[in-house]
Amino acid sequence: MRELAAVLAIDGGNSKTEVALVGSDGTILSAVRGGPSNHQNIGVEAASSELMTLVRKAAELAGLSADEAIATHTSACLAGADLPVEEADLNRLVQSFGWSASSSVVNDTFAVLRAGLADGGPLWGIGAVCGAGTNCAGTGPDGEEFRFLALGTISGDWGGGGDLGPEALWWAVRAEDGRGPQTELRQAVAAYFHVERVEDVTVGLHLGTIPYLELHGLVPVLFEVAGRGDRVAIQVLRRQAEEICLMVEVAAGRLGLAGGSADSGRKSSGPGGGQPVPVVLGGSIMAARDPLLTSAITGRLTASIPGAEIRIVDVPPVVGAALLGLDHVGAPAIAAARLRDCARTTW
Repeated sequence: MRELAAVLAIDGGNSKTEVALVGSDGTILSAVRGGPSNHQNIGVEAASSELMTLVRKAAELAGLSADEAIATHTSACLAGADLPVEEADLNRLVQSFGWSASSSVVNDTFAVLRAGLADGGPLWGIGAVCGAGTNCAGTGPDGEEFRFLALGTISGDWGGGGDLGPEALWWAVRAEDGRGPQTELRQAVAAYFHVERVEDVTVGLHLGTIPYLELHGLVPVLFEVAGRGDRVAIQVLRRQAEEICLMVEVAAGRLGLAGGSADSGRKSSGPGGGQPVPVVLGGSIMAARDPLLTSAITGRLTASIPGAEIRIVDVPPVVGAALLGLDHVGAPAIAAARLRDCARTTW
């Protein structure tokens, strides 16, 4: 049997899960992708089954046996690990599988943040995720962390594919029945579902002939219509940009970074020394790099947070989980650089 991997990296999300085994030199020994593993959505048993299946596949591809330890450390960044108590519970679950001697579980937002930070440099900044939903977390230069509850509508959240898709449909319905302004979304939404009227989409959702999750597919439609200058679609994207910026600004204020929201901040000294403030954006919505959304976010944040360096993650979040793992085992910066190089050919 081959030598143990240094890190078993897991990025578990609402729509997919990625697992990678990484050597101490940053080489990706194996990588696999599967379905969702958010225990909040599919239950602990189903989430555990998905994780075990994917880890076993990754182990086999790397020439290891999943019936015993396969890595020195497991670094799992999981959707659904929203509260410290959930992180602790999930870490105990991961540890019980016996994949490694040590393990850590954090919210998947921290994977995005780490993936966007420079290797070998200070590991602090603010990460904002816009994928199926939205979330934001940050770490200050002194190691203090701040995060939002990110539990959906009940915690004041709005945005991501779970809201943008239904919002596009909402405006299309109202354009068709006369309650709202006319918008190209009316024709585009109907065309996306291959029906004549938006009403047919609504009825299909109501009767269950159209799965609700298919509304996520309207996000690219929304981007396209906004790109043609449609005022309603642009308004929706501006709202999304505002939500992301608000989260980042509040996090900056709470962590004492320059230009943070004065009303919510506990500190005001800033990072000191004129250091730039890394702001990392990730998730499928941000990865699409829509010019209207990206420019709205970049323009506001560079004005409200002096020194803000806006970065859109260019590697999968599982790479962030692996980088956190390499940090834990004390791997040199060259290993992180090799991991990033390997990632460009693996995914």
